[in-house]
Amino acid sequence: MIFLSMRDLLVDCVFAFNYEQFGTPQKKMIRKKISNDSQTVVRTPVDGGRAPEGCSNRHDTNEEEAAVRSGFVSTNSFFFISCGAIKDQMPPRKRPQDGKKVDPPMKKAKGKHVVALILARGGSKGIPLKNIKKLAGVPLIGWVLRAAHDSGLFDSVWVSTDHDEIAEVAKSFKAKVHRRSLEVSKDSSTSLEAIQEFVKDHPDVDVVCNIQATSPCLHPDHLSEALKLITKDGYDSVFSVVRRHQFRWKEVNEGGSEVTVPLNLDPKKRPRRQDWDGELVENGSFYFSTTSLIKKGILQGGKMTYYEMKPQYSVDIDIDIDWPVAEQRVLRYGYFGKVPPEVVRLMFCKLSGCLTDGRITISSSEEEMVSFHIRDMEGLRMLKSEKVEVVLLNCSQDPIGQSLVEKLGVRTGCQVLSVGKEPLEDLQPFLKKKKLEWKDVAYMGNDGADADCLNQSGLSAVPGDAPADAVKAAKYSCHHAAGNGAVREFSEYILLKKQEAKSKREQVHVDCLDSGYATPSSGSQNDIPLAVEGK
Repeated sequence: MIFLSMRDLLVDCVFAFNYEQFGTPQKKMIRKKISNDSQTVVRTPVDGGRAPEGCSNRHDTNEEEAAVRSGFVSTNSFFFISCGAIKDQMPPRKRPQDGKKVDPPMKKAKGKHVVALILARGGSKGIPLKNIKKLAGVPLIGWVLRAAHDSGLFDSVWVSTDHDEIAEVAKSFKAKVHRRSLEVSKDSSTSLEAIQEFVKDHPDVDVVCNIQATSPCLHPDHLSEALKLITKDGYDSVFSVVRRHQFRWKEVNEGGSEVTVPLNLDPKKRPRRQDWDGELVENGSFYFSTTSLIKKGILQGGKMTYYEMKPQYSVDIDIDIDWPVAEQRVLRYGYFGKVPPEVVRLMFCKLSGCLTDGRITISSSEEEMVSFHIRDMEGLRMLKSEKVEVVLLNCSQDPIGQSLVEKLGVRTGCQVLSVGKEPLEDLQPFLKKKKLEWKDVAYMGNDGADADCLNQSGLSAVPGDAPADAVKAAKYSCHHAAGNGAVREFSEYILLKKQEAKSKREQVHVDCLDSGYATPSSGSQNDIPLAVEGK
């Protein structure tokens, strides 16, 4: 890629982008800009790179002059655009003033009682009890409950269920439980019937957001933007959709005389993907509706509209084969809470029950011995190489002998602290001395006594064999057991989240085209690299 200097171009700023990465609306705007400007010159690379439709594929003898005049230059299918060339075509955007954000987080709707409702029946046929099955270390339903709570939009968050285990998991995520009746818990029962029963039992509710438990990549901002359509724009119902580029054909009976026909294309004029807007289909993530519609037996009706989600956030789990795919997707695009994982600067890890399996062996000479896995030692080394300080904790409830503690400290190269029954209180002075807060900390514990630390930490985990009260408090539950790779697994998880956050910071959101200036990236699939050079 060739980067042209600002001294040559004499424009305020220049950025490079890959035309093929844009969504359909942005491509239309680019083509319109080029077709309306008779002076536009786009240089087509000799290796076959395409210029946008409507643009002259000719070479200009003075490309830098052409770039200044039109704002567009192409090299190897990447196009350089002066921000002014796009900004002239777009309405002005309100910029931050006096340090205030343009779009502050939405608060609860005034005058309306808005609730989130997640339906979680215990009789799932595809995957038994899939709503509480662990996905990337978190119960499936926990992903959407976390997003709903952190959005700050709802007067209350509810789980409608007929199963005791699901109810307990819901409560551990601070959700209220609505015990649905047997009449709406059958295999033949519909979601609408369960929602109507909830509305009947809670007549004070004005708006219900039915969130699907099987949509683990839902984020608070998705819910916030959708609710605005009801509270500010006056819509009665809003539902989530995703854009798909799939050609559909009519299904015919095998062996019959009927032939198939296309449903959404003309085979004689088969469009290229980038020239077709695609179709909007429901992705099932959420449905907002007023209770007046629900009482009439309608979930989508009245003045209704949709909220379009990006494909990477549109995940729906229905069968076991979806699980590994969803797990990889949620590790990359899932919502992990208000605290960005990249701020983790310190990791607390308990010795007994995390780094070791909790057993102490006594030899014939009455020497105490513990064992650890070499993979876990490598995990600690990986963290320290990425400038994450590691502190090992020796608990008074299950203490390891002082001689062993000293040997482990030397072997791992980590500081070892002693803590009592309340690790949170014991560690607070240490954090204060380091000038750190709990949001800057990753914590690995293995018992109920660690619950407060697990809850308060920016990232937290427990081994795969930890008791239920510790699992409920942790943000991540390892597949590996204590002393057998759990520490390595959590270390890799921490580094993965740090790397993803770093990658997102290095990208710029496609909204720069909509506004005429660059904005910080939110990590969408349409984010593009930005090469900026200027005064």
